[in-house]
Amino acid sequence: MKKLTATLNSLRTEKNFFLLWDILSVTAASLTAAAICMITPDTYRTSPVLRSIPLTILTTVLFFMAFRMYSAVWAYASLPEFFLLVFASVLSVSTALVFSSVFDAVYGSAQLTVPMPAFYVVFFFLLVILTLTARFAVRLRSGLGATVPTVNSIPVMVIGAGSGGSVLIRELNSGKLIKGAKAICVIDDDIKKQGKFIQGVPIVGRCENIPKAAEKYSVKEIVIAIPSLTAGRRRDILGICSETSLRVRIMPGVSPREASEGSGLREVNIADLLGRKQIRTPAAGIAASVNGKTVLVTGGGGSIGSEICRQVAGYAPKKLILLDIYENNAYETEQQLKRKYPELDLEVIIASVRDRRRLYSVFSRFRPDIIYHAAAHKHVPLMEKSPCEAIKNNVFGTLNAALAASSAGVGKFVLISSDKAVNPTNIMGATKRICEMIIQTVGKDSGTDFAAVRFGNVLGSNGSVIPLFRRQIADGGPVTVTHPDIIRYFMTVEEAVSLVLTAGAFAGNGEIYVLDMGKPVKIYDLAVKLIKLSGYMPNTDIKIEFTGLRPGEKLYEELLMSEEGLKKTENELIFIGKPVGFDVVKFREQLEELGKAAETEPENICQLIAEIVPTYRPGSVTATESAGSENFPGR
Repeated sequence: MKKLTATLNSLRTEKNFFLLWDILSVTAASLTAAAICMITPDTYRTSPVLRSIPLTILTTVLFFMAFRMYSAVWAYASLPEFFLLVFASVLSVSTALVFSSVFDAVYGSAQLTVPMPAFYVVFFFLLVILTLTARFAVRLRSGLGATVPTVNSIPVMVIGAGSGGSVLIRELNSGKLIKGAKAICVIDDDIKKQGKFIQGVPIVGRCENIPKAAEKYSVKEIVIAIPSLTAGRRRDILGICSETSLRVRIMPGVSPREASEGSGLREVNIADLLGRKQIRTPAAGIAASVNGKTVLVTGGGGSIGSEICRQVAGYAPKKLILLDIYENNAYETEQQLKRKYPELDLEVIIASVRDRRRLYSVFSRFRPDIIYHAAAHKHVPLMEKSPCEAIKNNVFGTLNAALAASSAGVGKFVLISSDKAVNPTNIMGATKRICEMIIQTVGKDSGTDFAAVRFGNVLGSNGSVIPLFRRQIADGGPVTVTHPDIIRYFMTVEEAVSLVLTAGAFAGNGEIYVLDMGKPVKIYDLAVKLIKLSGYMPNTDIKIEFTGLRPGEKLYEELLMSEEGLKKTENELIFIGKPVGFDVVKFREQLEELGKAAETEPENICQLIAEIVPTYRPGSVTATESAGSENFPGR
């Protein structure tokens, strides 16, 4: 109650101040304009001007009230308030002209003369300058006050002195984004802006000055507000910010997808740290392959499958069928699609890819034009402990789906594969390699075009390392990394799915699509940067612990076996791997033997896998044993 009373008293005091100031301004402007114009003789008399001052004061105040000049929050005023003040002044001067003309007609001539046009031009400019001066002083005082944090305030550095930075400063100082925050300084690379002010906050240097400025101004938090920032430059700026060990957040609109995330500030994510150019695939080709078609997605409730459903829905398919065994994920994805695409013809089916009869029934009933096969067990350590489950679900789930698709006359079947299928050291990767061999085998005697899409770790997917790091940091640590030298390729779920859809559009039978995902990333470096950008010091505030490579895990993931080779596509970042030849007859016999073994769970199950996949080497491999990224051209 006391705070509300104080606020009301403050507003009332400010209003009274402006009212008194405007009365004095009209008087001063009239007398000064008359004094200035007296030096030029003319027939117009001064006395009517002076006699009309009281009425001019009254009408000016009334016009200013009508245009809310006494109720505006001048601490956050901008151009609209300025133009309203100018317009109100124009009306005031026009009214003064009418009053003086009336007084001239009533009272007649006087001794002193002034030129009528010159007087009112001078009077207008003086009135605008004087009335605006007080309001600008309040605006400036508020801005300068923002650069001096109070005892309990949070000093914030803003990166970006453009329109985004201006909006951000206003939002920060109003307390809407961060409670108690005050913009204390601004960083911008534009040399012309150095030493100037934005919203009353000083621009104190370029990005390389971030650490020094943060120390000088006792900054507690950093916010990036540059909508035009490229991914690479954002990564560089975050690298500099990480030297401060201050919490860093990003204003919405600075990176892709954020328009749908709502207002407020977001945390730094791995996509920001990677700074890799967003993969763009030809939308026209995807649209032509999906529009008006019946599309079925297995594992449609999972992280990859649900994103496939969302992107496919955007291309107006004839019908979209979501197939998944886990009803909770399926239901959630269904609700999302219904909200965003109310006109979509959506069918949700609860079924397991292990159930061949169920798949034959579903595929025969709906006769899909395209199937995206995303259903699989993907967690490496869990599958090492339950290898037969990986075989049943991944290998024979894929075989069931491929045979059912061929029987139903499906046009295209796209398998979601993995970089772990290359020289696999774990059951999950080995089963994915067998899945690739299955679609090549089934495709030889089918009218269906089969293809596989192979990519690395997907950001934001179930089991992704970054959400784990976030939770560990929020819990106060430790952050766990398996090995100090472990590296991984990363891509966003949107990129992964756009590649999948591209494969669906252009796939030829038996092809394996591979994405050039740029340079691999060291997981330890990601952990260090995330800790710093969360406002903590690694191994001081938040410890980093090395837990050792997990069963089946290797330091380097590979995307392409050396013997496969590469063929370019229209997209410079997408390649097609030449399929590796193998004995199809023998492969079918091995599959039959593997299926029987998986039911009995023998101890030699890994040996059976190795006989099918010669490149499978069970167990972890060291950095010197892995081929790393040398198999990709240009690296």
